[in-house]
Amino acid sequence: MSLENKLIDLIEVEALKLSDRQHAYHNALHLEHERKSKRLTNPGAKEVKTPSYWIKDKKFNPFYVQKNKKQIANSIAKKIMAGTYSPNEPILKQIPKPSGGNRFVTIYQIPDAAVSRMIYEQLIRKNKHRFSSFSYAYRNDRNVHFAIQDIGIELTQNSRIYVAEFDFSKFFDSIDHDYLFSQFDKNGFLISEHENQVIRSFLGASGKGIPQGTSISLFLANLVCWRLDRELEQAGLRFARYADDTIIWSKDYDKISKASQIISNFSFDAGIAINSEKSKGIRLLCKEAMKVEMESTSAIEFLGYSISTDNISIKATSENKIKRQINYILYKHLIQPLRGAKLAALTIPANNKDENLVSAVMEIRRYLYGDLTDQMIANYINGVSNRIFFKGVMSFYPLINNETQLKDLDGWLVTAIYKAINLRGKLLKAWGHNRDHNFPFNVTRNNVLTEFKRQKIHGKKLLKLPSFYFVYQALKKGLLDFGVEGVMNPASNTYNYYG
Repeated sequence: MSLENKLIDLIEVEALKLSDRQHAYHNALHLEHERKSKRLTNPGAKEVKTPSYWIKDKKFNPFYVQKNKKQIANSIAKKIMAGTYSPNEPILKQIPKPSGGNRFVTIYQIPDAAVSRMIYEQLIRKNKHRFSSFSYAYRNDRNVHFAIQDIGIELTQNSRIYVAEFDFSKFFDSIDHDYLFSQFDKNGFLISEHENQVIRSFLGASGKGIPQGTSISLFLANLVCWRLDRELEQAGLRFARYADDTIIWSKDYDKISKASQIISNFSFDAGIAINSEKSKGIRLLCKEAMKVEMESTSAIEFLGYSISTDNISIKATSENKIKRQINYILYKHLIQPLRGAKLAALTIPANNKDENLVSAVMEIRRYLYGDLTDQMIANYINGVSNRIFFKGVMSFYPLINNETQLKDLDGWLVTAIYKAINLRGKLLKAWGHNRDHNFPFNVTRNNVLTEFKRQKIHGKKLLKLPSFYFVYQALKKGLLDFGVEGVMNPASNTYNYYG
């Protein structure tokens, strides 16, 4: 395939991805507005927005780019062949970090994003075998869950093991270009003259940093860490690296001690400072009750998971993120319509029915299960159906096996719903609508599960509460049947596991 035709295809892919995203946003906005209209007297106007940077240049607009892809591809192909290609000025978007502060994501015009994707795919195809098998990020043969699976297997086979955790400050922003370019000619990577020119045009002349948010940077981030990975391997250390997140472990203290020097040398050579405040250094991973002679921990956190010598869990900040979302769903359906100077609720519970409660439970179910129903999950667990596809938030954590945590989350969910209903009842009473003797306001905490399950709405058990443990059972079976890639959410590699 000619360069021009390849660019036409990739430009179309990038444009379709963004136009589909805009359509999905529009549809979700419409559905949410319809739901608001059913529970609020004044749901507000439905305001459809487009990204502000679309007006900066037409080539940010996927609908324009799709119509003009052939002319755009022809122009870019000529520049690449002549060695004069340079991406147009990108937009820098600030993204708040969970730990505080902001990071900048670089948004390139769609044709430039297509060029970046093309170069990335070419480089990965030619060079992926050169990367360490312990490097899991930004590859088409590795993913975040492979990393967790490998770490979990290694650590849960030992009652105590040394672990080292180091955090880099502003990894992408700090990479030294001289160090990066020196890797082009070393270590056996295959990079053509045209690819080299395009890479350098994306990096610019600042001398340091690689832009976050473009495909080329994904390859370059792994390239920069190639020497680090190799030295850790040569030192006989086991590790898992996902971009700049690295966990290192060993049963041998002398070996794990070498990790500090290897990380320090890499930090100096690549120009990337170690964040001493966030770096936990070397610790002993062991059971909480075990007496030890040095600083210890009962679990380590990696991406969205917490891993101990016993099991794999959802880490605390990720668990809190899930709880916040569920609390928000309960608030907007059950509490918000009754708050304020005027009664905004469109419907008031009556005759043992509360439409807003049904809407809240259904949305929580969609959040946990995706588009799966309880019956679909039960049929899969019981072998009635052969396959289901997981899309809810739990599909971002297919490797968890801490059943106690999941059962505790189920208990928390019951309590959260009970408290929201209690508050809703008090607010209704304040507006002159006492429903204390009606369902669900007359249900005790201990009876929430059974009473909700008994209720039928239009002949269906729509109020049966979703369960973390229930969907985990299906994920566990799916993991054995189809492997990690068969059950993980397709968006896992772009999901924010950090907070």
